[in-house]
Amino acid sequence: MKNFSKIFKYIFLSIAAFISVFPFFWMLLGVTNKTSDIISGKFMIGGEFATNIKNLFSSDLNFTRSLGNSAVIAILTTIFALLLSSAAGYGFEIYRSKDHERIFTILLLSMMVPFSAMMIPLYRMFSKLSGTPFGINTIFAVIIPSVSTAFLIFFFRQNMKAFPISLVEAARIDGLGEFSIFTKIYMPTAKNSYAAAAIITFMGSWNGYLWPLVVLQSPEKRTVPLVLSAMGASYTPDYGMMMTGIVITTLPIAILFFVMQKQFVQGMLGSVKG
Repeated sequence: MKNFSKIFKYIFLSIAAFISVFPFFWMLLGVTNKTSDIISGKFMIGGEFATNIKNLFSSDLNFTRSLGNSAVIAILTTIFALLLSSAAGYGFEIYRSKDHERIFTILLLSMMVPFSAMMIPLYRMFSKLSGTPFGINTIFAVIIPSVSTAFLIFFFRQNMKAFPISLVEAARIDGLGEFSIFTKIYMPTAKNSYAAAAIITFMGSWNGYLWPLVVLQSPEKRTVPLVLSAMGASYTPDYGMMMTGIVITTLPIAILFFVMQKQFVQGMLGSVKG
């Protein structure tokens, strides 16, 4: 009976793994085939990879520029989000008071509000900043709503619970300022938390679609998800080119995760333990 249970477990896990991996495998095959072969369900490696690459980077959609736009937005969003959200999470945990707890509770309640409900107020706010670096059709209009989220602040506060407060008290006795305590003591010890938050933030920004679609109105400022969407919206979509674009778009996220997966797991476990 024990052996049967083990066999059933491995069969179930194998089926689940196949279902999870199959779309990626199909996507990689699509990179090497033309549209007609993909539509017909050809399940073999083709010889159209070079053609698909050429069509992707020579199309009028300017895929290369969109990669640069997405990279700039994702990197800046990640940097600002880590700095602001970690400082907020640190402050909520170190400087406790009844008022802080009320503010934190309201902050958590804001997670229940769908982003689609905030789009119109956000759009009106940024439209009033037109003509400035923070107005509509600028990268900062995409970045600013994502630099301080309730989830990240909650994430850093939970990780902060595992941080020894005695280090902060000892540093204060030694005459170290609050900013120096945060940058020189807390940040180096919270590398795993920063790694996990960096992956989550970068992935969310890189894959962002709805808000960039609303804010970025010039074709030359479009991000990768917008360009991929435009590829599929044509009357005769080139699925081989689309598959190639999707694979190239997936690579930065995959590389980032595999490089930092150990820190990601430890950072998430630290949040759960907190």
